[in-house]
Amino acid sequence: MPQHSSALGRAALAQLWQTAGMPEHWLTQARLIGADPILPSSFAVGTAAQSTIAASGLAAAALWEQRGGLRQTVSVDIWHAAIEFRSERYLTVDGEAPADPWDKIAGLYRCADGWVRIHTNFPHHRDGILSILGCAYDKTAVQDTLMQWTAEAFEDAVAERGMVATALRSFAQWDAHPQGIAISQLPIFSIEKIGEAPPQPLPFGPRPLSGVHVLDLTRVIAGPVGCRTLAAHGADVLQITSPNLPCIPLTVIDNGRGKRACHIDLTTLPGRLQLAGLLGEADVFVQGYRPGGLQALGFGPEQAAMQRPGLVYASLSAYGHAGPWAARRGFDSLTQTAAGFNVAEATAAGQTTPRPFPAQVLDHAAGYLLALGSMAALYRRASEGGSWHVRVSLAQTAHWLRGLGRIEGGIACVEPPAEVVGSFLEESDSGFGRLKAVRHAAQLDLTPAHWDLPSVPLGTHAASWAA
Repeated sequence: MPQHSSALGRAALAQLWQTAGMPEHWLTQARLIGADPILPSSFAVGTAAQSTIAASGLAAAALWEQRGGLRQTVSVDIWHAAIEFRSERYLTVDGEAPADPWDKIAGLYRCADGWVRIHTNFPHHRDGILSILGCAYDKTAVQDTLMQWTAEAFEDAVAERGMVATALRSFAQWDAHPQGIAISQLPIFSIEKIGEAPPQPLPFGPRPLSGVHVLDLTRVIAGPVGCRTLAAHGADVLQITSPNLPCIPLTVIDNGRGKRACHIDLTTLPGRLQLAGLLGEADVFVQGYRPGGLQALGFGPEQAAMQRPGLVYASLSAYGHAGPWAARRGFDSLTQTAAGFNVAEATAAGQTTPRPFPAQVLDHAAGYLLALGSMAALYRRASEGGSWHVRVSLAQTAHWLRGLGRIEGGIACVEPPAEVVGSFLEESDSGFGRLKAVRHAAQLDLTPAHWDLPSVPLGTHAASWAA
């Protein structure tokens, strides 16, 4: 196992830190252990894991110093980081792995002129895809029907119905696509001032984010991982979900650590009034709903900042805020497929069948970028005031990952040994049973990251801030 710090890892961290606009001297406080290859991929997925987790840890350390704490070192082992990027794979409850979240017809299919990937893990997405295809809920039936479609025609038909599917593209095809062009012109992520407010420094606290109120309106992996990270550094995170929307139990259990969880139905006036009440005392508002969805309910970024001056509002999307796909829904696996990675990985492996990443890399990286951006905005709020909008997307994250380059021999890398994985797991009680899960990989030597609260079923708590 490599134990040296790689130049690539340090360069990746510096790039993220510069994008966040954080003080450069903090980079000397980062200790990066190990180098790619770690997971079987021709891309620098280990470096992506290590650098995004390290950047979020450094931001927490900087906030703690800003509020009166001592400067500290942040260490991230690349093995630990890569394993945390697959945390949902290693979770067990009472010694058993939760049910596989993948629906039986989700995945890649051949079309008349190529390949397409469909995502059907939520019932309404599954039913929508089957309605478009007009076929039975069966992989063979789906495959037979898709052979009557061209990949891009099906992709467009699905998008028009608000469902999710993408045609398989190479890098060259994505680079020539209007959305690929739009993404190439955006930064890795952005932090934009959207309102005026006086500086709001945090009082001294025992942890970097003690007393920081976070509203978590996200689902599945990327957004919940970002808010789980804020909770790991002491934030009071209130996860808000609709009682009418489906969930994936595996990711609820894994990503709910450190949070309280309540139900609010934003389709009702009482629900919107509840959220408005919570917003008045919030510091950070993180949302991953379809683009424009919360705007229509009165909780878009500028609307929320008017209600709560000094708010840090963080938005997660699939394809960014520019280009013809800005309003499209999407997931990690779909973005990989559209942006060329599945073709590139297959070519590196010498195979013709499209090959996915060995982890939901875009989801996890985007989650840590959400945490980084949110903490960097809190840092700015403390010194210069203002309300801030942090924007992260899976597609922008993918563009950054691709820019890290390829790893020679990485595709032939073996899976992490069981004893290595086991060394990064911790046990705790939860609202689901005895939990064994990956602990946080960013090690702060003065304020160790940890979760004070266990994960619990959605809707367990009242819609109120902790006393």
